[in-house]
Amino acid sequence: MAYPTVAAPYGLIPINLVGGRVFAGATRQIPINTGEGTSIFYGDVVKFNTDGYLTRDTSTTAATPIGVFLGCSYTDPTFGKVFRQYYPANTVAADTVGYVCDDPDALFKAAVVDTGTTTVSFLTRTDVNRNAALVQNNGSTVTGNSAVGINDATNTTTTLPVRIVDFVPETTVTGEPGSYTEVIVKWVAGVHRYTNPTGV
Repeated sequence: MAYPTVAAPYGLIPINLVGGRVFAGATRQIPINTGEGTSIFYGDVVKFNTDGYLTRDTSTTAATPIGVFLGCSYTDPTFGKVFRQYYPANTVAADTVGYVCDDPDALFKAAVVDTGTTTVSFLTRTDVNRNAALVQNNGSTVTGNSAVGINDATNTTTTLPVRIVDFVPETTVTGEPGSYTEVIVKWVAGVHRYTNPTGV
């Protein structure tokens, strides 16, 4: 079966851990404040708000992530306890929690984009070990999935959020050997909240 065409960014999807260790789906449940005004989609980068609750991290170059959002649960007044692919903004529920891949050693698969949600781009082998910014887009309320991507302009800036570790081999660009539309990334050292020496 052919690898599906990457038509648009889909967020950061955990695939395994540094050193080839298996990502077994482990998540941490982090409270979302009732009435939180920002929607959070599956694959979005998330952080702690100043009130200690979970919120979407919308920064492109100065993210301070706690991890990646993988759904949420809360008590709906009509349907009772529900699990959702995404958190709808302004949901009023005192027991809302987000499921977060918060392991600072996690590796994520993501699409490379130039800008927006439709301009899929590519990186080459020369971009391995370089850092990159995030491209922030609003996710889909239909699928519940993120639309965050990885910017195709890499550099050595130490404060950028992600490091290019490898590529998804199946996404090599036709006619461009050594170029790929999907990358594997990790958090840059010191960016993740658990490894950043500065308290908040």
